Amino acid sequence: MWDVLRNRAYRRLFTAQVIALLGTGLATVALGLLAYDLAAGDASAVLGTALAIKMVAYVVIAPVVTALADRVPRRALLVAMDLARAGVVSALPLVEQVWQVYVLVFVLQAASATFTPAFQATVPQILPHRDDYTRALSLSRLAYDLESLVSPVLAAGLLALVPYGRLFTGTGIGFVASALLVASVVIPRPEVVERPGGVFARTTYGLRLYLATPRLRALLAWHMAVAAAGAVVVVDTVGLVRDHLRGDDTDVAVTLGAYGAGSMVVALLLPRIPENRTDRRLLPGAAFGLAATLLVLTVGLAFGAWSRPTLAALWTLLGAFTAVVLTSAGRLVRRSAAPADLPAAFAAQFSLSHACWLITYPVVGWLAATSSTIAAATATGIAAAAAITAAVLQPAEDPPALAHTHVDLSADDPHLADAHPTAHGHRHTHDYVIDHRHRRWPKPAANRS
Repeated sequence: MWDVLRNRAYRRLFTAQVIALLGTGLATVALGLLAYDLAAGDASAVLGTALAIKMVAYVVIAPVVTALADRVPRRALLVAMDLARAGVVSALPLVEQVWQVYVLVFVLQAASATFTPAFQATVPQILPHRDDYTRALSLSRLAYDLESLVSPVLAAGLLALVPYGRLFTGTGIGFVASALLVASVVIPRPEVVERPGGVFARTTYGLRLYLATPRLRALLAWHMAVAAAGAVVVVDTVGLVRDHLRGDDTDVAVTLGAYGAGSMVVALLLPRIPENRTDRRLLPGAAFGLAATLLVLTVGLAFGAWSRPTLAALWTLLGAFTAVVLTSAGRLVRRSAAPADLPAAFAAQFSLSHACWLITYPVVGWLAATSSTIAAATATGIAAAAAITAAVLQPAEDPPALAHTHVDLSADDPHLADAHPTAHGHRHTHDYVIDHRHRRWPKPAANRS
């Protein structure tokens, strides 16, 4: 996995990603504390709304940027978005009204929604070989897990020395450092992939690819279970620790660190498990594990039989189950798209998975402002429904190669070189993904030779 870091360009881009993620983690802790100061008892509702705004930016902007990203200078775009994010987080400590938080969060996340898909589309250019790209995906997942673990711990240490507003300063420095690293890399001019249709067709191509693939529809349901659990962790940790358990800012950071620790342990163990076993067995188990852990939290809140160590243990479990889903997600998406379509597929993954958070963030945040027990119970219901839905959507058999028949291609199309004519069209078997020649998934009956 670490061999790809020998590539100088990718090494700098990966370092930029890690620095930016650490800064974002500091900002997440600081934003929760800022919401608590501005809104007191309504902090969960304020934070939930702010995070819902973030998800709107992610869901709406990411597909559009991906459709247009190969038509603008990629390096200039990435640097500009890093500098924009640095400017916004530097302004957050100065706000005095809740509405100002909402405006700045939207600008910040619009820049992030522009940066992330463009960054993901750049990596396959730097690492064109499939194996190298796969290793880069694993490193990226590890970087996100490190952010979940290290940022809260780093925040806990800094909060013992400085007020939380300084965490925003650290975030700004991180984005500037990321911009400098990206500026030092020579990024190849992106390959323009021409697809039929106008801007709307190009914008929605990745979404159509994603939703037409059965395994990815199941993955979307698993993402909903992750979003239900993650919303409780992100939105309600401050309130649970500060109000219910009478903890301080350091306790908040340590509790969030427990979630990251669970994720990190699983992320390090999963590569040792065969991919097919992870995807077919562990993913459904992780989704039901998220629902079960949230149920334990709900019961504990209802009866008051819990403490800070208990909460940290539950957060560790939630982090572990979440890592199973998120670590496997990249492999499922990679398996489900042709190399030229990977940027569009990952943009769809980015947008649709965040659409799940767009639902759970405000629901959990607004309910937690009234009752943490009701919020946890609602999240439990969402996670359980998502786990059941995924179990129904997951294909019983999911081999890479599928037999299928083409009825709309001319007989001299190069794609049909190994096909044989039948009464209903030209039939052949190969690793099947949705693309411009394969717009629908074959029905099970069509897969039989």
